[in-house]
Amino acid sequence: MIKVKNLKMHFGGIHAVDDVSLSLETGRITGLIGPNGAGKTTLFNVIAGHYKPTAGHVFLDGEDITGLAPHQLFAKGMLRTFQIAHEFSTLTVRENLMMVPGDQSGERLMDAWLRPGQVRAEEERVRAKAEDVIAFLEISHVADELAGNLSGGQKKLLELGRTMMTDAKIVFLDEVGAGVNRTLLNTLGDAIIRLNKERGYTFCMIEHDMDFIERLCDPVIVMAEGRVLAQGTAAEVIANEHVIEAYLGRGLKNKTENKTGAKA
Repeated sequence: MIKVKNLKMHFGGIHAVDDVSLSLETGRITGLIGPNGAGKTTLFNVIAGHYKPTAGHVFLDGEDITGLAPHQLFAKGMLRTFQIAHEFSTLTVRENLMMVPGDQSGERLMDAWLRPGQVRAEEERVRAKAEDVIAFLEISHVADELAGNLSGGQKKLLELGRTMMTDAKIVFLDEVGAGVNRTLLNTLGDAIIRLNKERGYTFCMIEHDMDFIERLCDPVIVMAEGRVLAQGTAAEVIANEHVIEAYLGRGLKNKTENKTGAKA
């Protein structure tokens, strides 16, 4: 679905993304991991239109989308979430969901005046979609709560729910598990897996929690110093000594050894 070819993003003398080429396959949940400063979020920002690359190209289903703005990519079915949730804090969970679909007729003053029936019918369709999302994510108990009052994990669920309010082709998740307790993280993981298997969503996620990555992702891409270092299954990446020692730290090495019965 996504092809990145020789992508570069330089900030002065800093090569945040340095000649990266990779592919994200339709119907997969791809993990993107690596140390802080590896270029992961910058790569997301370039693909999702927040930065125009210094060089290289991004393709969506064969179409060159390099440099298109986020709202243009949204219309093409590319969505992303952020490490820090961007909810409308003074609106309810339901209202946050209903805000998502673009080009709603009720947003135009003339339609609100001259076509109230059309506006009401459209709003009811959007509301019904929101109720479907609320039921899918099992968040009916907070549907009428102001989004600003939600916990960090609930806000991440809401972010995921907002991606369900439009016809998404691919969703980029930036550290969806950051600051989320283990119970809600499992709930998030369940929802992502169900969206992938039952509704055909394609995901690419940045994440530091390797248990979460192992559970959800295949393949896993490792970045370091702005480049792709390795790619494979989670098991293959975890077993890669160069990746373990140079970029993921001793903690992952210990974890790997414990799984194989070796002395940590």
